[in-house]
Amino acid sequence: MGLKVQPGVIGCAIRPVIASRDRSLEEIIYDTAQMALKDAGLTIADIDGIAVGSNDQFDGRSISVMMASGSVGGVDRDIMSTPSGSEHAFILGALRVATGQFRTQLVVSWSPTEVSSMPEAQRLGNDPYFHRALPQDELSAHALQASAIENAVPGARSAAEAVAAKNRAFGTAAWGDQGPSGKMRWPLTPGMTSEPVTGAVAMVLASPEFIAERWIKNVAWVQGMGWATEAAFLGDRDLTKAPALVAAAHQAYKMAGIANPDGAFGVAEMTDATPYSELLAYEALGLCHRNDWTARAADGTFGAGGRLPVNPSGGVLTWNPVFCTGMIRIAEIAQQVRGLAGKHQIPGVKRGLAHAGSGFAMQYQAAVVLGQEARP
Repeated sequence: MGLKVQPGVIGCAIRPVIASRDRSLEEIIYDTAQMALKDAGLTIADIDGIAVGSNDQFDGRSISVMMASGSVGGVDRDIMSTPSGSEHAFILGALRVATGQFRTQLVVSWSPTEVSSMPEAQRLGNDPYFHRALPQDELSAHALQASAIENAVPGARSAAEAVAAKNRAFGTAAWGDQGPSGKMRWPLTPGMTSEPVTGAVAMVLASPEFIAERWIKNVAWVQGMGWATEAAFLGDRDLTKAPALVAAAHQAYKMAGIANPDGAFGVAEMTDATPYSELLAYEALGLCHRNDWTARAADGTFGAGGRLPVNPSGGVLTWNPVFCTGMIRIAEIAQQVRGLAGKHQIPGVKRGLAHAGSGFAMQYQAAVVLGQEARP
């Protein structure tokens, strides 16, 4: 599969919303890491290294990983951090196991809402000469993309409205509650976005050798993964397409030995920052051409009981911990494969697809294939 050692996911902790204010961010990170270790049946002593996805702007402090090192168990243990996206922390952890130099990795990411202005924090990640001065936040970039898609694809708005309704229905079934609707950014309505919430996620990965030694049976194997990035300057991009996701999917499918993604998966999780983001992902992942968006939205292909349920967790439109939502999509698929997704478990899942997108108009794209078989 192109990796020296194939990583397997053996533990997950998914906390898409943490409403209580009785725990500090350090305590939230510690709790989440410990939950994932417990799910894996391990302690921190069993962990060789740690990969962290953290964002200084959202945390409201410089070099936020330093604050988190103790909480995740990084004292006297190899630890690395990536600030670009939580999904990149997962990829980093998987690659570290794949080198053969690490038998286990704990991957942790979080997204607080303590910063005084989320749009201002996001603005700092923008192009400093043009976009930052507008000011330009992620929601505005998503709105520009939605407008471009509506102009390019007839019927895109009705399809997007159907996707939003699908994911909110999934969210109600999964959690019995939903986060607050988002803000208006034409042509996006509040029902097409969601307000940021505090959340966290952690995963434990291990090598086949370690898994065999510990007689661990319930594993979601990383069968394939890919990642790519588009230009930072929005003016250099065609916002009606997702070429970085096309490239990421090609990498993941090739590694997993998937020639035709249509019918290859039992479930998928996509980063639906807006329903237009999910529509673009359908096409870039090879699941549905844009000419068929309206028909597939109407016939329930990607809904409950459909041929490929997408976002049974409710996705980002249900809970939106902005920075760590990409890794949550990957963890959700791992739990689906392991049969541990709870109320939103899809029966009989043998292989699933996770799409993680982040940044301005989904600048960063990743695709991960997880399955029950150690080798596809």
